[in-house]
Amino acid sequence: MPLTFHWFLPTNGDSRHVVGGGHGSPATASGRDRPPTVGYLSQIARAAEDLGFVGALTPTGAWCEDAWLTTAMVSQNTERLKFLVAFRPGFVSPTLAAQMASTFQRQSGGRLLLNVVTGGESQEQRAYGDFLDKDARYRRTGEFLQIVRELWDGKTVDLNGEFLRVEDATLARVPDPVPEVYFGGSSPIAGEIAARHADVYLTWGEPPAQVAEKIAWIRGLAAEQGRTLRFGIRLHVITRDTSTQAWAEANRLLEGFDADTVRAVQAGLGRSESEGQQRMLALHGGSRDGLEIHPNLWAGIGLVRGGAGTALVGSHDEVAARIEEYHALGIDEFVLSGYPHLEEAYWFGEGVLPRLAGRGLWRHPYGEQADSSAQVPFAS
Repeated sequence: MPLTFHWFLPTNGDSRHVVGGGHGSPATASGRDRPPTVGYLSQIARAAEDLGFVGALTPTGAWCEDAWLTTAMVSQNTERLKFLVAFRPGFVSPTLAAQMASTFQRQSGGRLLLNVVTGGESQEQRAYGDFLDKDARYRRTGEFLQIVRELWDGKTVDLNGEFLRVEDATLARVPDPVPEVYFGGSSPIAGEIAARHADVYLTWGEPPAQVAEKIAWIRGLAAEQGRTLRFGIRLHVITRDTSTQAWAEANRLLEGFDADTVRAVQAGLGRSESEGQQRMLALHGGSRDGLEIHPNLWAGIGLVRGGAGTALVGSHDEVAARIEEYHALGIDEFVLSGYPHLEEAYWFGEGVLPRLAGRGLWRHPYGEQADSSAQVPFAS
């Protein structure tokens, strides 16, 4: 099976510097350099589509624009790109969510993927009216996905669960195709829910040895449920014609990190309840030293950004080699991003993807490369 690549829509703003935010921390001032307008996000989405990315992830939280509404609008300016919409099950009823997904599929031509985010920060959850603790949120997510999946199967659902109750729930029209569910989480309860309900388990970009441990863990849990999952990884990328050029760009980004901002962001992220976030923090310990934690794997992004905090940095050949290394562990899908997202999509799409195609690991999902004359390589 050829590798699948997704890009990212920066609905918290974009910049030639790293835009921080997530896991309880607000977007940094650089997020105002390129506001997340529908026009600019559509520019990124069209570039990703032309280059051969299958989908585009959107984040969720108080620090960014709403993922459902934004992707619904951007989808009207693209033709084939799918949208990996992040959403939190506790904020909407399962029947309504199933209906929303079904509508999105019909109106977009089947281009919805769902990234289920249970929510790792109680403070942010309470701002939305959700006062459950972390483990309870995951148990509620399990009930939520049980209801949604049964509705998508065309069933009439009655459930009186620990958290959710529905009676005689049904959909007038089921989605076709049924959206795939992407799910991540490093805690024991997260693994259980992923094994039971996910189609694709996502991990943040940890070193290969740690990723291999996660894959083995989830595979074992899924086997107990009689299921098999695919695996994906979330990474940033800085890829250039030469390694020297790529590391120069990484160092330029690092030099733009204000010391006070780093301290404030690290203090905030240190209070995170997310086990995955704590694993990200452990990769750099808040220090600017020793940030290359594995060949071509750089932990610098995580100094100012919550969530995914590592980047593949190197020449196009080196980045392709690292992707092949992760693929050998069992990773088939890569959710990537880079600053700025428009320009970095082209660096990766024109630099790395052809090399992976030459190795027999990737082929353009639409059968042929888009007409390059239709591409706009840089924002004006």
